[in-house]
Amino acid sequence: MKKIGIVFAMNEELEALKQLLEIEKEYNIFELMVYEGKINNVEFVLIESGVGKVNAARSTQILIDNFKVDYIFNIGVAGGVSDKLEVGDIVLGNKLVQHDFDITAFDHEKGYIPKVGVYIDTDKYLFDLVKEVFNENNIKFHEGVIASGDIFCTEEKMGNKINTKFNALCVEMEGASIAQVCHLCKVPFIILRSISDVPNNNNQITYVEFLESSCNIIAKAMFEVLNKM
Repeated sequence: MKKIGIVFAMNEELEALKQLLEIEKEYNIFELMVYEGKINNVEFVLIESGVGKVNAARSTQILIDNFKVDYIFNIGVAGGVSDKLEVGDIVLGNKLVQHDFDITAFDHEKGYIPKVGVYIDTDKYLFDLVKEVFNENNIKFHEGVIASGDIFCTEEKMGNKINTKFNALCVEMEGASIAQVCHLCKVPFIILRSISDVPNNNNQITYVEFLESSCNIIAKAMFEVLNKM
């Protein structure tokens, strides 16, 4: 039986999916809430990591070491930095990058991580599976680069810079660190995001307004993926 670990930065993101699933166990591990259950022939483990790259990386390693998961998913909301996107759109990450990782002083390009590179590719099997599920269920999505950094991007200038430099569709604060842990541990992963805001100096208001609906959109999409695995 396949076991899937799903990482959420925030409780709102987790609760949206939890409401669609039957939870068999819930408990605390290393001061983090964990929820376990089954759907069809798939076991799942949900974990709320907390916001930011370190929290996300730590939670991912906990899932790998303590639950021996076969796959890691990270789902949640993100800010759009491409004019192709509107609030509520889904982004399926084909590559992940840490836009705030900077060792350019040592003649490396922005985003370059030693022994990793600039971009980390999503697992092809999971990517193709999610695309198939989305197409079968008429779920609109965009595929492209997701950029992560320890900053809530509010300035349009910063968003444009990230989009131009990395060809990123959206920004968030966890995905690329999860990708890095999975890459180093050789665990297949994928990052799915629903757009809750765009950097326009007013996006904190937009984020609050659309957080719940964006969480529900990505949760329903993830539920369909779980049903297919």
